Amino acid sequence: MIIKKIAFAVLLGSLGTTVQAEQKFQVEDIEVKGLQRVALGAALTHIPFNVGDTLNEFRISQSIKALYKSGHFNDIRVYRDGNRLVYRVYERETISEIIFDGNKDLKDEQLTESLDGSDIRVGETLDRTVLSGIEIGLENFYHSVGKYNARVTSKVTHLPRNRVNLEFNFVEGDAAAIKQINIVGNEVYSDAELLDRIELTFDSPWWNFMAQDRYQKQTLQGDMETINSYYLDRGYLRFKVDSTQVSMTPDKQGVYIALNVSEGETYTISEVDFIGDMAGFDKTIRAINPLQAEELYNGAEVTYTEEVISKFLGRYGYAYPKVTTIPEINDEDKTVKLSISIDPGKRVYVNRINFSGNHVTADNVLRREMRQMEGAWLSNSVVEASKAWLMRLPYMETVEFETKQLPGEDDLVDIDFTVKEQPSGSFTAGVGYGSQTKLSLNAGVQQNNFLGTGNQLGLNLSTNTYSKSVSLSYTDPYFTVDSVSLGGQVYYNEYDAGQANLVEYNNKTFGLGLNWGFPVNEYLRLNFGVGWKYNKVSQLQAYEQIQTFYDIYADPQHPDELEPFKTLDLNMGLSRSTLNRGTFPTAGSQQSLTYKMTSPKSDLQYFKVNYDSKFYFPLTRNQRWSILTRLQLGYANGYGTVNGHDQLLPFWENFRAGGADTLRGFENNTVGPRAVYRQPQPYRGTPDPTGSGSGCCLGADQDGVYASSRSVGGNAIALAGLELIVPTPFLDESFSNSVRTSFFVDVGNVWDTEFNMEHYEDLVPGEFEKIDDYSDVGRYRSSAGLSIQWLSPMGPMIFSFAKSLKEVEDDDTAFFSFNIGKTF
Repeated sequence: MIIKKIAFAVLLGSLGTTVQAEQKFQVEDIEVKGLQRVALGAALTHIPFNVGDTLNEFRISQSIKALYKSGHFNDIRVYRDGNRLVYRVYERETISEIIFDGNKDLKDEQLTESLDGSDIRVGETLDRTVLSGIEIGLENFYHSVGKYNARVTSKVTHLPRNRVNLEFNFVEGDAAAIKQINIVGNEVYSDAELLDRIELTFDSPWWNFMAQDRYQKQTLQGDMETINSYYLDRGYLRFKVDSTQVSMTPDKQGVYIALNVSEGETYTISEVDFIGDMAGFDKTIRAINPLQAEELYNGAEVTYTEEVISKFLGRYGYAYPKVTTIPEINDEDKTVKLSISIDPGKRVYVNRINFSGNHVTADNVLRREMRQMEGAWLSNSVVEASKAWLMRLPYMETVEFETKQLPGEDDLVDIDFTVKEQPSGSFTAGVGYGSQTKLSLNAGVQQNNFLGTGNQLGLNLSTNTYSKSVSLSYTDPYFTVDSVSLGGQVYYNEYDAGQANLVEYNNKTFGLGLNWGFPVNEYLRLNFGVGWKYNKVSQLQAYEQIQTFYDIYADPQHPDELEPFKTLDLNMGLSRSTLNRGTFPTAGSQQSLTYKMTSPKSDLQYFKVNYDSKFYFPLTRNQRWSILTRLQLGYANGYGTVNGHDQLLPFWENFRAGGADTLRGFENNTVGPRAVYRQPQPYRGTPDPTGSGSGCCLGADQDGVYASSRSVGGNAIALAGLELIVPTPFLDESFSNSVRTSFFVDVGNVWDTEFNMEHYEDLVPGEFEKIDDYSDVGRYRSSAGLSIQWLSPMGPMIFSFAKSLKEVEDDDTAFFSFNIGKTF
């Protein structure tokens, strides 16, 4: 068949398409050639006529536009063969891979997201017409941060089967350095005073590596706002930046900035008036207004006033108030009247509170933390408080909320909370090696959100060179709807003190207990507990500090054992927390005061009081830099008498320090008083004929005395710490809630208030270690180092590297410690 090419070459649009057609004809067949990926049926759906229709040149041109609009083709040509139409198409290539090369300021993920917005993605067809726009947009970004020599080019590499690789090549170059910043027109405040308050700098010393001496357009705009606010806050109501000139050196490596300003004069507030509807809170709003007549105008104070009034109205359901300050300026006497316009809008009520992202935690567990109630008016402060309570749950990583207005309702909203859970269960373990403890291991399971109920279940099994224990605990934090908690535990422990850097004794303990918690207010809780405990102490080495205790309770038939002790413990505590998160907090504080005593009818009568506090001070707005201060104080002693002797604190209840949980940089339990031993000094008598002689002992005041290398602990403790929490280097910001890095300084001491050095001053020093005054508070230790904490799938892991700064002779130090199961 001979194809008749009756020529007409018509330029359709700007696409250069050739169409051959008669004035009008009835189409008998439609053929599409060149299809590879696009199906014939899909192509025909974009042609706006069918076989049998009467066509003219206009309808054919419309079909070409429709095919182009489908986005599948780079080029389309139409030919007529009699009454047949033949479409010759060239499909767009499919993107096989997108490659970025040379980009440092922009991450691959950012670029991929930007290209995705332009429909440039792997597996899609390539629209070449958008590439030049993408190149220009990326170069404009680099220009905005001062990199005027930056270039971005795209390269298309053809592959078989109509596929292409798309490669973007970046030449970023260096940002232009600021050579000089000039401020023209300022008389009241000097250049130095103004330049000291902005971010951009020039001519910075080499050691000031934090200086912002590279030009960035956005930073300059922010600096102009800073200067404007500086003047407005000091009464210069007519201040303005008249013009800004940014000139560049020929090599585009240097920038000169000039700001032309008009300062004007200071203005005083003549009157403060309120207009509009104050929703019945006239007196309160006027009382909380800090603006006063006869004072210098202050822009920051005006903004603060608007925010205070808005937040106040927001507490009472007026969620969207409009508070605007209207200045009436009198240039003659340099005064300004401030009219504060208030439109509270409608009082808004909460229709429904919704939760999403809680795959494990039940809705009712989250809902019981809500301070904002459904059906009540919307209070912004109460919603923020609800978020804070959710964040304090130990199984929540992040919490966000959004207030959505119901369609067609201007006074009803839904609050959608989106939570991200973190592992609520943890495998707790520890491993360490010391000169005394050798290898130690422990393991356990702690579930803070048992079966999504928010209840806490703990089963801990521990075995190491000095301890074997098992414990089971369960706590329901909402035993009643009023947030009264109830918990209980049962435990068994075998403790070999000689393997834990302490003086030798074995202690078998069995106990059980119950505890209750009662809320006092939003942040304060009162806790009570009762417990029964059985202690069996054996293989005891008697030393000076416990000699009286030993004399009272030793079994004459078994001198190395003590009678079993049964005690009923009574506990009371007060705790307060304003932390912003339950795990890895960055702001707020936490304090606890606990008191424990045995009942007067117990075999042993003693008490212990302990205070623990933590304060977090964020240094940056995003709270990635924070300072943590820690303090622990404790004191314990006996009360009452037994057999005419004062009751003493049982030595196994002594405070101890050293190790990852207390004083990093020192071996576990090595900080504090050591056991003091008294040794009689014999002398030889007159020799007899056999060469031997009778001997006797010197008087008690001639006894020898020495200290053991083992610690015994003390009845008083003071520990403090200071930590700088920093972003973890080389780690993406998305992991900031699961990894924490900090530099720390620890300091502390354990001492014995009952120790009397005068009893030993006249004795003969022994051949071993000399004794020190273990009642001296000043025998403190300190250390500094680096700590890395990781919320791993097994539980919190802590890696600490510490160097002792102050130590006592013969202290056991530990440069590295590793622990699983507890975070600071």
